[in-house]
Amino acid sequence: MNAQEIINQLPYGKEFLFVDELLQVNEEFVKGTYTFSKDLNFYDSHFKNKPITPAVILTETMAQIGLVCLGIFLLKDQLNDKNLAFAMTSSALDFMQPVYPGEQVWVSSEKKYFRFNKLSCSVKMENVKGEIVSKGTISGMLLSQGHE
Repeated sequence: MNAQEIINQLPYGKEFLFVDELLQVNEEFVKGTYTFSKDLNFYDSHFKNKPITPAVILTETMAQIGLVCLGIFLLKDQLNDKNLAFAMTSSALDFMQPVYPGEQVWVSSEKKYFRFNKLSCSVKMENVKGEIVSKGTISGMLLSQGHE
């Protein structure tokens, strides 16, 4: 499965897709990019006159690239089942730098473990200067849609 096929499998609509490109993906690691467009609607309110990207959106970006893209790659043989979905189960992230409108970030993720349909990864987000924006651990599970 190549990078574009992985991106095409992501379960997000245009307004909530935070993956532009996957630069590297294998059984242990994924690296990708996203540029936060200046016209994203949350910048109007977070914060007035000094917009920055909300931490929850940074977390989502790290989860989409670092957890879901890697999960899709790892589960490529099972993706014919249209009822598969991913759910983030936990995150422990530290934030060190703000991300402003128009900035590009790089997310890299290394698999810690993948068993019983649970994936846990060490993730890191860097800005264009190579500064660490955020780092930590994100975990999630593969679920069948309709799972109660």
